[in-house]
Amino acid sequence: MEIAFHMPVLWLLLSLLKGSRQGEHERRVLRHLFEESVYNKLERPVVNESEPINVSFGIILQQIIDVDEKNQIIHTNIWLQMNWTASNLKWNKEDFGNVTSIRVPRSMVWVPDILMYNSASESFDNTYPTNVVISHTGECLWVPPGMFKSTCAIDITWFPFDDQRCDLKFGSWTYTGQLLNLTQDKNGGDTSTFIRNGEWILIGVPVQRNVKRYDCCPEFYIDLTFTIHIRRRTLYYGFNIIIPCVLISSLTLLLFILPPDAGEKISLGVTILLSLMVFLLLVAETMPPTSDAVPLIGIYFACIMVMCSLSIVFTVAVLNFHYRSPDTHIMSRWVKYFICGWLAWLLRMKRPGGSTTKKALTQRAQVKDMKLGELEDKSKSLMANVLDMEDDPRMVNGNTTGFLLKMEEGLSMTSSSLRHDITSILREVKKITSKFRKSEEEDDIKNDWKFAAMVMDRLCFVVCLLFTVGSTLAILMSAPNLLTFDEDHRSV
Repeated sequence: MEIAFHMPVLWLLLSLLKGSRQGEHERRVLRHLFEESVYNKLERPVVNESEPINVSFGIILQQIIDVDEKNQIIHTNIWLQMNWTASNLKWNKEDFGNVTSIRVPRSMVWVPDILMYNSASESFDNTYPTNVVISHTGECLWVPPGMFKSTCAIDITWFPFDDQRCDLKFGSWTYTGQLLNLTQDKNGGDTSTFIRNGEWILIGVPVQRNVKRYDCCPEFYIDLTFTIHIRRRTLYYGFNIIIPCVLISSLTLLLFILPPDAGEKISLGVTILLSLMVFLLLVAETMPPTSDAVPLIGIYFACIMVMCSLSIVFTVAVLNFHYRSPDTHIMSRWVKYFICGWLAWLLRMKRPGGSTTKKALTQRAQVKDMKLGELEDKSKSLMANVLDMEDDPRMVNGNTTGFLLKMEEGLSMTSSSLRHDITSILREVKKITSKFRKSEEEDDIKNDWKFAAMVMDRLCFVVCLLFTVGSTLAILMSAPNLLTFDEDHRSV
């Protein structure tokens, strides 16, 4: 019953709409263009078929969605803008209620088959089929938006201080230059409505018109190549990669400050080297697998890793010198004069209570070199040192015979037992004295090796410090956009 009651009301509303005059003139225009006249959307809308149709083309860059360096693809949101004049889509606006323009689906009219040549999308053309705006003068405006994926040759030489130039090549797929004359509407792409990107700075979108002949066809084809010029923002990479790398490489200098007796020098160096390897893997994951160029940050990581590896080698050499003893090694003259003498003076190093002058360190090395010979030639015998006597050349067997003769003359002691006891005591004293002397000499030699190790440690510290600072400044200052801040540099 309710359905039967509402039916008359619906018929009344439909009858009122049918008598309405809204849209009458547009219907007349559509009937005039597509029904009364013989219109074929397959033919080019030109008066003379021997002349090309002029199509003005431009792009409106809305957003850079993503730049995939690994796959070398750029993903953008772009509105295409095409203008042409159709000679068979004109009307006199006074005859049709001053209707100046109409909107029709693109499937109803002829549109240029302009595509992106270097598209990397699965469907190749991702434009949305919007309506075409037709003016009474025959001018047609078609602005199809689209999400475009295009190939982009990524140059990683200066990563992460790099500029990238990604080409977007647009042209007709089937119409040659004799049939479709493609021209640019502006000097470049429109970036007035560009949405700011957090990773890239848009520098500009210049355009170039090309006329080319391909191997497939004898005719020439016209294309417009828009180049998206972008610059990477370095703030993210500076805080997350560069600064941690510089800090970790600075820890390498601690290898030469840590005492060798601590036993942690080698493990610290290996830990630092592994940390650098982890950061290098993080950078390598974002880079395309190419051998055309090595990124700037990769060169920096390589230099730091070489320095870290060499520091471990230097640390092994320092530890080898530090734990040497006279039982296993004899200190050569070049170690005494070059490392403990000249190099120690150059590095301003001295022992406690010593002097840092070159002469004093060289004389000390000479004294150490001649010490044993002087002791053997100029020192008194053990007997003379103990009894505060002058040496007697008649003393034999450790000077005991001369001592006994003097004892007999001075004291008139002829007892054989007393002579034997004194001889045994002197022999023991000689052994103890020799042992202490040998221990002192060994300690002096060990201290010389330790001092040589300290000098080498200081030398390695200076070399690694200069290498770290020099390589960091040389590589970072060679970057073309190091001093570029994050403000936008758009060239519209």
